[in-house]
Amino acid sequence: MDHEKVNILLVDDQPAKLLAYEVILKDLGENLVIASSGREALEVLLKTEIAVILVDVCMPELDGFELAAMIREHPRFQKTAMIFISAIQVSDIDRLRGYEMGAVDYVPVPVVPEVLRAKIKVFAELYRKTRELERLNHELEDRVRARTAELESSTAKLRESEQRRSMAIAAGKMGSWDWDWISGDWMWDEGQYRIFGVSPESFEVNPANVQALLHPDDVDQLRKAIAEFNKGTRAYETEFRIVRPDGEVRWCVGTAAATVDESGRVVRVSGVTVDITERKRAEERQNLLAREVDHRAKNALALAQSIVRLTRADEVKAYVNAVEGRINALARVHTILSLSSWQGAELSKLIDEELAPYSLGDQIRLAGPEVQLMPATAQTLALALHELFTNSAKYGALSTRSGRLAIDWQVEDELLTLCWEESGGPLVMTPKSRGFGTRSLLASIESQLGGQAQFDWRAEGLLCRLEVPLTRKTATSAPGKFDTAGSAELQRASG
Repeated sequence: MDHEKVNILLVDDQPAKLLAYEVILKDLGENLVIASSGREALEVLLKTEIAVILVDVCMPELDGFELAAMIREHPRFQKTAMIFISAIQVSDIDRLRGYEMGAVDYVPVPVVPEVLRAKIKVFAELYRKTRELERLNHELEDRVRARTAELESSTAKLRESEQRRSMAIAAGKMGSWDWDWISGDWMWDEGQYRIFGVSPESFEVNPANVQALLHPDDVDQLRKAIAEFNKGTRAYETEFRIVRPDGEVRWCVGTAAATVDESGRVVRVSGVTVDITERKRAEERQNLLAREVDHRAKNALALAQSIVRLTRADEVKAYVNAVEGRINALARVHTILSLSSWQGAELSKLIDEELAPYSLGDQIRLAGPEVQLMPATAQTLALALHELFTNSAKYGALSTRSGRLAIDWQVEDELLTLCWEESGGPLVMTPKSRGFGTRSLLASIESQLGGQAQFDWRAEGLLCRLEVPLTRKTATSAPGKFDTAGSAELQRASG
């Protein structure tokens, strides 16, 4: 080829992938330099001029992000093009992190050879043209020293244009602007118009119009920046909001630098604007998620603390089994809620999870519609069902093969009514004391959910009725023969 070859650095810890990149890129006719680790890549960079760096994101010891950060810290490599290769799904936050580290593009795996070659070729050509332009600029600067003042002015404008172009390339997706401090003339590039939501054809760039697009609470930032430059400040950076003509509010970060004449007077201010709205939203989502996780963790810990504090048993083993059973019930409903992103849980799934440890065959009959429970209701009802199943398996209908259990539920006027009916088990006698099972069930259903728990200790088997409001309203139960005081312990005496 008739052009001067440039060096392309390939960084990956897997030899097979490096070989694949070499095969894909060899037709470009450039010099391919290989590095099998981040540290080896740094050694190559210190010895060799590199046009483009192709680096794998996931590497041991020093990953792609860390390597990019170290490269950008060196003045020689602040404008070197870096392309990340990632074999995993890259989120918007990861992309933003990569661009902040200096990446100019991402290439997903599997690599499409034509796409990779095209990207590398563009940046190699850009590097070559930039070097040629730098050489031409040096030659031009040597000549203009002996020419007229008019030619010197033209050369200065060309240099300023080159600086703006280089800034846009290095910064990526952003807007750049220029303000003639003396004449008051403004210049915006396409990115600047796009960020502010206006078009060059309909929007005249002047201080009044620009101020009109700033958020009212951030207008003072513009005044403060002008005052700082008048005091001698040469660089300024701030975050601010803009209000687009359609009413949308966007967050931006702006940086500006002043150019001064021989007397130190400001003659021009240039800068860039970056739209950071998505980053701000991501930070808000992270903060919200952290608060939500903290809230749920505290709730779960409070429930576990109550279980440990209130559980009673005559033996250590019985105590451990009781606590483990209740905490496992809490963990099961937590899993169900997590799968739904904490939107709620199906009642039938709660019952199925409690049935899972038992091999009961046709001893249990379930009947009822699909009912979606709110997270707090699901957690509370899951613990109540656990107590009913545990006691039935120990002392009631589920403790013998002849026993039967029917669970029916229905919803009317936002009130869930669940009937638990046992039969065919050991003879039932009304308990004389109240234990943790009854206390927790009553407290959860009645106090926490505003419902009612009612028990009928029939000789042929327990009949329990739970009324749970699906909205936080206190349910009213029809009078009957149920023990509404709920003072009996969920235990039976067989006979």
